[in-house]
Amino acid sequence: MTRCEAIVPGRWSDRLTFSPAIRVGNLLFISGTTATDENLRIVGVGDIAEQTRQIFRKWEPILKAAGAGFDNIVETTDYYVTLEGYARTAEVRREFFRPPYPAATGVQVAGLIRKDALIEIKGIAVLDAVRG
Repeated sequence: MTRCEAIVPGRWSDRLTFSPAIRVGNLLFISGTTATDENLRIVGVGDIAEQTRQIFRKWEPILKAAGAGFDNIVETTDYYVTLEGYARTAEVRREFFRPPYPAATGVQVAGLIRKDALIEIKGIAVLDAVRG
């Protein structure tokens, strides 16, 4: 039977009913992430590119704890509340990913749980495979 393992780098609130990521075999499922800081305040209010950058910064310790990096990411799903500035998120993706880029889906939504969040991103990594 394949075992599920929560990947929880750093401190994590017992009040939350989800894990930052779950490893199942060689797959890592990264939870939808918003651009919060350590005090759960949104970073980059009004700036979707800066929020995207903060999300990927938050992924770094998760990937590291799983023995992976951004080259292991094979798919991302973006949920965004505005098209304004959305094209700038591609520039941010190039800061963290290199060709061949992961598969990606973008979905515009009416709102997100966190006030002032313009984007939420979830991802999937394959731990024993590297793109490129």
